[in-house]
Amino acid sequence: MSTQPIGIFDSGVGGTSIYKEIDALLPHENTIYLADSANAPYGNKTAEEILQLSIKNTELLLSYNCKLIVVACNTATTNAIKTLRETYNVPFIGIEPAIKPASLNSKTKAIGILATKGTLASKLFHDTTNLYRNDVQVIEQVGEGIVPLIESGKTLSEEMRILLKAYLKPMIDANIDYLVLGCTHYPFLLPLLIQLLPKQVKIIDSGEAVARQTKSILKKQNLLNTETISAKHLFYSNGDPKVMQALLKQPYSVNFLKF
Repeated sequence: MSTQPIGIFDSGVGGTSIYKEIDALLPHENTIYLADSANAPYGNKTAEEILQLSIKNTELLLSYNCKLIVVACNTATTNAIKTLRETYNVPFIGIEPAIKPASLNSKTKAIGILATKGTLASKLFHDTTNLYRNDVQVIEQVGEGIVPLIESGKTLSEEMRILLKAYLKPMIDANIDYLVLGCTHYPFLLPLLIQLLPKQVKIIDSGEAVARQTKSILKKQNLLNTETISAKHLFYSNGDPKVMQALLKQPYSVNFLKF
């Protein structure tokens, strides 16, 4: 069973930022990635719609004999992972905005969170925020329009720059010293974010933490791949495969799959 792949799904190409962290930490693990780009973004959908899409993606990955599933989508994690864990007999790794380290380390006592509507409105997000915010001011911003631009290949466009500038202004005005990226699409915006934010603002996402948690669970359940041959990575998208191909920047082919 240890050679079976790790399954990863997202509402599109954003979760490839998580895939890269997992591959860097676990280079011998086989992976299968599903980009549900046809239904992106999940952030504007109802909780029930998000749950049904997450079930669909999970069952497809299980049909490929995945030994563990990474829900590489903040919106799907906050709205569906509890039900997925109760329903299926495989480990699930979820993605949550890194509110805890930002709140604990903030010197200005102000942090910004850029996330989807679905994530910011979820019970899990509010519970986590209330647990760690203490006396820290949390400036929340829905990243309306960001995911569609990334999914259409306009990640570093002037249109994106204008959008981000407007979203970041209230955070800069509040003197944040941490920006939490609450969507796996958003790490691809780093070149623009670094340009637009004051130098003292640290940008954090959940990628490395997710990779470490994946390794920990595989080790605990005796599922680590002990073979040292080159790992196989399969990428499927029900949108335009060229968009994901451009973001991967690696010699992997992205296959179109209707699901």
